[in-house]
Amino acid sequence: MKDTLDLNSFKSQIIFAQQSQEEETFHQEDLVQLFPYGLSVTTDVARPFLLLKDEAHQYTLPVAVSPIDAGVALSQSNKSILQSSPHKFTAMLMESMGIEIKQAVFVEIKGSHQYLRLYISGLAKTNSMKLRADEAMSLCLYLGVPLFATKNFIGRSRVMSAEVESGAQKLQNFGLMDKGSGYLN
Repeated sequence: MKDTLDLNSFKSQIIFAQQSQEEETFHQEDLVQLFPYGLSVTTDVARPFLLLKDEAHQYTLPVAVSPIDAGVALSQSNKSILQSSPHKFTAMLMESMGIEIKQAVFVEIKGSHQYLRLYISGLAKTNSMKLRADEAMSLCLYLGVPLFATKNFIGRSRVMSAEVESGAQKLQNFGLMDKGSGYLN
């Protein structure tokens, strides 16, 4: 029987002190519109943060994304190269079916994941769906979907962002973020 703790299994899992909260309820006038501003790579390069800011640069919402989504978002924002995106087919399919994402609103944080609700027109069975933000951000940016959050959500996300960075730093101090052999096991 093995009583030792496998510390390698904790590399991408960070335990948070704050409990998850239910999906936020809001009124449209409570929402702050956010725009892509930049990308922040913390000590945990496995979880870069897409930074969204309001028009006045008063509020900043850090959104944890996957390295792939971060790369897609960066390449889509580069106007000096020919536009190419893995989302082109999805956009064409949605357009041909008359489906449009009207807006995306950040509504929930569960552990280290943020969720947003996409408000959709053109579907008979639903008018919204909730997805993890890291699974939808580059698509929303590609489609030019307006992004919104409440001031409360922005504050809670900043705390989550600090906890992710703090947790990654602690893991790095224990040597858990070492690269190893470079081979996949």
